[in-house]
Amino acid sequence: MRSRTRGAGAPDRPGPRPRPRRPRRRVRVAALLAGALLAGCCAGGGGDDGADGRIRLTVGVFGSFGYAEAGLYDAYTRLRPGVVVEQTSIARNENYYPQLLTHLGSGSGLADVQAVEVNNIAEITATQADRLVELGTAEGVRKEDFLPWKWAQGTTRDGRTVALGTDVGPQAVCYRKDLFARAGLPTDREEVGRLWAGDWRAYLAAGRRYRANAPAGTAFVDSASGVMAAITGSSALRFYGADGTVVYRSSPAVREAWSVAAAFATGGLTARLQQFTPAWDQGFANGTFATVSCPAWMLGYIQDKAGPAGRGRWDVAAAPRPGNWGGSFLVVPRAGRHRAEAVRLAAWLTAPAQQAVLFERRGSFPSASAAYAGPSVAGARHPYFGGAPIGAVFSRAARGVPVTILGPKDLVIAQNLADVGMLQVEQRGEPPGDAWRSAVRTIDNALDR
Repeated sequence: MRSRTRGAGAPDRPGPRPRPRRPRRRVRVAALLAGALLAGCCAGGGGDDGADGRIRLTVGVFGSFGYAEAGLYDAYTRLRPGVVVEQTSIARNENYYPQLLTHLGSGSGLADVQAVEVNNIAEITATQADRLVELGTAEGVRKEDFLPWKWAQGTTRDGRTVALGTDVGPQAVCYRKDLFARAGLPTDREEVGRLWAGDWRAYLAAGRRYRANAPAGTAFVDSASGVMAAITGSSALRFYGADGTVVYRSSPAVREAWSVAAAFATGGLTARLQQFTPAWDQGFANGTFATVSCPAWMLGYIQDKAGPAGRGRWDVAAAPRPGNWGGSFLVVPRAGRHRAEAVRLAAWLTAPAQQAVLFERRGSFPSASAAYAGPSVAGARHPYFGGAPIGAVFSRAARGVPVTILGPKDLVIAQNLADVGMLQVEQRGEPPGDAWRSAVRTIDNALDR
């Protein structure tokens, strides 16, 4: 799926994250669309909108969610011919989300189904839940079909599930086999994963081994900020405590992430690039770094930026610890005209069968873990990455992600730790302690507003 915002899942990557071009695979749509939800979605409900007697359901999203491109809206209206689905999209979440909050507050201007990015889901469940329909008890929706941590993100503290997960961004490490070979490191993806299994400091140690014999003009990793975000994205407690208080300054996960990332920056192990900039894109094309933290959606991005020359040189290994970067949700506003019909549509779009279709056609990795056993996920391999078994790699990662405590200002904290803090260590040589204090001042000022 194209670019919602990059933050999330690990809702800690600041700025816009482009959605990749998805692999094109043939899909047996009729088989995948069958199942228990079919009967539920075809029961009555809703009202008429026009002379043709059909109900117009609107879906509001940011970026390109892929539903239209994957043919899911058309498939739904074939199952339910009395319904027409119309989608509106705002390109960037930073423009979309403030409007969503305004419309929820006024109770007007809302689509029947609205998307929410994972960076924003904590604020939505904490402050807007009373304006949303309960979805956890909707017909056909089963908690056990979803990843536990994804379900928890869409659930309020009093146990109401008001958001159903769409995609997720389970993380691996993408690496250049040719650069690893020239540096004397193993290239087999299982052996590579064992280099750093279970420990981000082992990833640092692998970087030091790489540097000892690195091909000229290359670094082990793209950026220190990317390493920091990957580490916090694999931790249960990061920026907020279970009681909702801000704890990033004392969080062991944040301090570990800062320490390890600073060691990458000061140890000359990074290409000193800022992610999602033209220079970073050029780094893929030029082969200037050997590894990058790599959620499932990043595969298409690498393929686009590295181009044909990178085919067969990149591969995918397990990350030191399972983490997540990316993903979104669907909610149904109470102020919508056709709430019953909107609930049916949201439940159907996020059901395992439809998430499997979306993965096959658009590459969006399912948050419905019930889809993982099917052939379209379990058997998925990526030819650009040496036939890497991406379905198996990312399914294992997704199942291992901890239930993370999210807070309403996760993105503010993460963005300033990266841009005010770690980026200055990496690109300007600022001492890590000074950069930490600068980031803390900026964050605390922002949180006090």
